[in-house]
Amino acid sequence: MALLEQWRSKAYDEHMDKQALQRMWAAYFEKEKNIYKELLKTPDTEVKGSVKELAEKYDVDIMTMTGFLDGINDSLKEPNPIEEMEEDTEVSLGFDKEKLYKNMVAAEADWLYNLEEWNDIFDEDTRKALYKEQKSSTTIRKEAKIYPNDPCPCGSGKKYKKCCGRAK
Repeated sequence: MALLEQWRSKAYDEHMDKQALQRMWAAYFEKEKNIYKELLKTPDTEVKGSVKELAEKYDVDIMTMTGFLDGINDSLKEPNPIEEMEEDTEVSLGFDKEKLYKNMVAAEADWLYNLEEWNDIFDEDTRKALYKEQKSSTTIRKEAKIYPNDPCPCGSGKKYKKCCGRAK
């Protein structure tokens, strides 16, 4: 079984005790945060190595590194072959800074997009703009309904029913 499959069956195990699952995720998020802190210290340095080497480098187990690679994959400049990844698969952590920040916002991972290390990468205005851009990209806006007696949006000054809303 590939690493990713093992990770997902463990992380999303519907038969596991709810409290045990919560503890597992809490421990994972703490380790994930520490890896991101290290990566964000030198954001322009591409970290490469096998899954096993990266797990050792960041002092985490193979499954935690697999989960991390699964989570960061959409933010990488070149996605890793996570579906068929094994311990000796060479992977890269070369991430796109803006994409990573936005994906953290999209995941509502405030413990990640609020890391102090972001302060050295983006100024506060840029972070706010990226946050706002990400949030608005997922907001669905309904067009305002135009009723028959409303002024016509074309600007003619007529009622909608007597202008553009007239039955053709």
